[in-house]
Amino acid sequence: MLSTVEKVLFLKSIDLFSQIPGEDLAQVALISSEESREQGEEIFAEGEAGDALYLVLDGKVRVHKSDRVIAELGERECFGEMAILDAAPRSATVTAVSETSLLKIAREDFQEIMSEKPEIAMGIIKVLTRRLRDAIS
Repeated sequence: MLSTVEKVLFLKSIDLFSQIPGEDLAQVALISSEESREQGEEIFAEGEAGDALYLVLDGKVRVHKSDRVIAELGERECFGEMAILDAAPRSATVTAVSETSLLKIAREDFQEIMSEKPEIAMGIIKVLTRRLRDAIS
């Protein structure tokens, strides 16, 4: 189990949270929970309601649609980030490639923090906008 300070340091190293001050990340750290997944275990399936963002603490996951691999993500990478903004169905399935440790942030809890601290929302929006621009260009 990570301490709150360790979670803050980890979150700060993630692109999605890099623009958010440490004191605000402490609130995010407090609502995050650690999960472990076995090799081959499905984390979520395409079409399920999106309810959380996941960050890879250790291990590797595969993002895929049927047999088509979209990405393989490892330590310090995140997936499901659109779910912290809306509850649209998941656009892909994510499966653990190896034994994996994750940090999970539930949308409901995160939205509460964003409503209290708009600068957190702005930091997330900046990163998502940059990712979208990079994907299009």
